[in-house]
Amino acid sequence: MATRKKSASPLLQLKIELAGIKPLVWRRVIVPETITLATLHQVIQAAMGWENYHLHEFEIAGEHYGIPDPDAPFGPTVVSETRAKLGACLQGMQSFRYVYDFGDDWEHKIKVEKVLPADACAVPICIGGANACPPEDVSGTYGYADFREAIADPAHPEHQDLLDWCGGAFDPKALDPDVMDRRLQLIKL
Repeated sequence: MATRKKSASPLLQLKIELAGIKPLVWRRVIVPETITLATLHQVIQAAMGWENYHLHEFEIAGEHYGIPDPDAPFGPTVVSETRAKLGACLQGMQSFRYVYDFGDDWEHKIKVEKVLPADACAVPICIGGANACPPEDVSGTYGYADFREAIADPAHPEHQDLLDWCGGAFDPKALDPDVMDRRLQLIKL
């Protein structure tokens, strides 16, 4: 297992919010400003509880970063995230977008809350958060609202099917910091 390391560069404290969900799903993470966007994607996946099944994209200072598709005939040009470093991409901006799963269209608003000294802590680390992330493939914000309604009502016609689909139980207010921490420790910076 990889272990957290002290950074040689300043650290960024980021607040990640999943837009359009109530109750609000958010995480606060600390990463080096030199983290590549490809690795930041892994951090977001681990902290939020996503499983990295789908495509994603960052939008920072008017640029789009992700995995370029030379065969995509539409949309903005996507710059490779592999070598793009967060601090350099920000160009002084304090917030940016991350979209995960273009079918469900999970939009995350990410804000740089603080710049910390390099030796402030070992990274990556999640220092806060609230509520469970929706399950993968739940069909976006509206699908998640329908899902929550169905699993909360034993008389709902889809109640048992949806519980079976999501593994038997789902608590929208649950957040397990230990699971998040173990997932983050696996990320190599």
